[in-house]
Amino acid sequence: MTTTTPARGRRRAPSKLERAAGKAAALQKPRVILALMLLLALISVMLLDGYLRSEIGNDARVRDGAAYDKVPQRILDGGPILTFAAGAAKTQSVPEKTIVLTFDDGPTPNWTPEVLKVLENNDVDATFFMVGSMVSRYPDVVKKLVNQGNEVGIHTFTHVDLSYQSTARLRRELKQTQLALAGAAGITTTLFRAPYSSEISAVDNYSWPVYKELGGLGYTSVFVDTDSDDWKKPGVSKIVRWATPEKNQGAIVLMHDAGGDRSQTVEALDTYIKKMKAKGYTFTTVSGAQAELNRSASGAAPDQGASAAAPDRGASGTGGTSAGTGPAAGGIASAAAQAGQRKADGATLYEGRALVYAVAVAEWVVPALSWFLVVVGVAVMGRFGMMLILARRHHRQRNRNRKRGGGRGGKFSWGPEVTRPVTVIVPAYNEKECIANTLKSLARSTHPIEIIVVDDGSDDNTSEIAESLGMPNVRVIRQENAGKPAALNNGVRNARHDIVVMMDGDTVFEPDAVHQLVQPFADPEIGAVAGNAKVGNRDTVIGAWQHIEYVMGFNLDRRMYDLLRCMPTIPGAIGAFRRDAVLGVGGMSEDTLAEDTDITIAMHRAGWRVVYQEHAKAWTEAPGSLKQLWSQRYRWSYGTMQALWKHRKSLTDKGPSGRFGRVGMPLVVLFQIVTPVFAPLIDVFTLYSMIFVDFRAALIAWLAVLAVQLVCAAYAFRLDREKYRYLAMLPLQQLAYRQMMYLVLIHSCVTALTGGRLRWQKLKRTGEVGTPAGVS
Repeated sequence: MTTTTPARGRRRAPSKLERAAGKAAALQKPRVILALMLLLALISVMLLDGYLRSEIGNDARVRDGAAYDKVPQRILDGGPILTFAAGAAKTQSVPEKTIVLTFDDGPTPNWTPEVLKVLENNDVDATFFMVGSMVSRYPDVVKKLVNQGNEVGIHTFTHVDLSYQSTARLRRELKQTQLALAGAAGITTTLFRAPYSSEISAVDNYSWPVYKELGGLGYTSVFVDTDSDDWKKPGVSKIVRWATPEKNQGAIVLMHDAGGDRSQTVEALDTYIKKMKAKGYTFTTVSGAQAELNRSASGAAPDQGASAAAPDRGASGTGGTSAGTGPAAGGIASAAAQAGQRKADGATLYEGRALVYAVAVAEWVVPALSWFLVVVGVAVMGRFGMMLILARRHHRQRNRNRKRGGGRGGKFSWGPEVTRPVTVIVPAYNEKECIANTLKSLARSTHPIEIIVVDDGSDDNTSEIAESLGMPNVRVIRQENAGKPAALNNGVRNARHDIVVMMDGDTVFEPDAVHQLVQPFADPEIGAVAGNAKVGNRDTVIGAWQHIEYVMGFNLDRRMYDLLRCMPTIPGAIGAFRRDAVLGVGGMSEDTLAEDTDITIAMHRAGWRVVYQEHAKAWTEAPGSLKQLWSQRYRWSYGTMQALWKHRKSLTDKGPSGRFGRVGMPLVVLFQIVTPVFAPLIDVFTLYSMIFVDFRAALIAWLAVLAVQLVCAAYAFRLDREKYRYLAMLPLQQLAYRQMMYLVLIHSCVTALTGGRLRWQKLKRTGEVGTPAGVS
């Protein structure tokens, strides 16, 4: 029997939905670009954070015991302040009874302020040689330090031994630290201390060229006279003793305000300052000591003194003008104490601020994401555990004495066997490759059925093929192309029986599929049943990946949702409904692209129970190319979001609707949207850890997660009695297929957030899925 809806003689105008779909199609490329830009921004933030923490580009080599025969002896025997006036190396020593306190490796938010407090209480200024990465992370500490009247020097950006580095790396370390200082306190500096340096007598043949390069750039290199060795935590008394110079000699003293617990340093500092003041010592900064030396030597060599006190600003590349920024800024003493600093301006200032802001973002984003991903990871592992427990319970419950009667608890039964005829609705749009196999599989059904083929405006000979089979229980209804929901609704309206089975035009049923599918309707509370959809074309790589996904991701999930009474989706390939229930909720809605999810949630909200029947099996043709797969999953994920948003009021409903809203909907949102959206971050973090942190630990963690997934997949295959050989594709699926699915979901989220709409899409079919017996 054939029913035809005549087409109009003129071309119809595009509908509102079609016009919106056209506009959305033009916006898809920008949305993909936006998603990729967000991912790129995240990777950039991670790389910046890793660079700041020395996880990227870190060089832990430290040179020791090298020859020094190429270093001039007068330099090795000279003082701890090294300058290159007019290209000539010159050293200076601190005046007698003068102490220059210097602190390395900071700043830190905990110990640097404690040091500053002791200095302020004792009215003493010091010079802090700072690591640029730390400056960019703690700019407020630097600003306070400078405003208090202390002086700042460079200690490289990443604390590397420069004798191993290229000139380009040296200049980059300097430039980045200068930018960090400019962004943090609005200054640059001409003072420098190399990491791992000590007395000037330790300069060797490898480090000497570095200091000459620094001198050519206008930097003053600062060494030490006495090392407190406070990093060894020897106790307050030893720190004080080791920091004290012999007799009345002046000295540059080394301490640290970073690198671990510095409580002994803070306590020793106060004791040390009081002790040395009692001996008649004065305290100043490096620039202050230089100024005092220059004043003393001004009558003998004024030009040299001026040159030492004020290195060439242009050569240093720092820009700006000399500025005293302490409490007495503008005064002679303060200006002299901070003479090595320059006021940052122009591009240096703005680039520095941009660096500090970028670091602030990285400092917040990366830890926050790390904790969030820990939560996501725990949730994912919890989901695996819950799926295994509930799936096992579901399987044991539904298969209790299935093949033999008796036993504890009795045989499971839905109720009296359902034997009355049912209607099978087959919506078809250009299904000439598949429709014959689909109808032939239904012809072998062990249950009495009526078949309605709804030809949704096909422009091939789909309906003619269906009619040519000559099956007496098949009716073909033709309609103008209006989409799958309209085709299904047309079929429901024309159905003669109270139970309707819905399937896709490319799906092949097993002979007992319909009979198994309708048995749960023996329970009057059940309004809809989800069948067990399987991938028929599983012999390709893409097909095998989808086969794993169907068995593990879909069917294992449905067992869990069934027991929780919050099944979110009845697959379009195989599902059954009470006809009155479908009509009662308004039929298949065109509001979303996931009409199967939409109708399932609507059934819950109407008070019906939805269950999963694992023994009702159907074979469907999965997309055969990555392009088709992307198109299908993009529609699925976007449609699911639409359906969840449409039924959001179920969150506050009572009864079965509220149960779905407060149990099912959060689970779907968490595990089908939120977790997959952020899952690529886990992979990015894992890859980052493998490359920059600890390859072995990261690989073990990844393999552990893969092992958990393999266990879940193997159990799912066991429940569905599938062959395990396809699980060999699981590692590759995790590396390639899963990433694609994540990108599809992210693409869908971006589309949803930007207000785009999609239209129902037709996939290209091959008709390769034949009888179930041909699938293994």
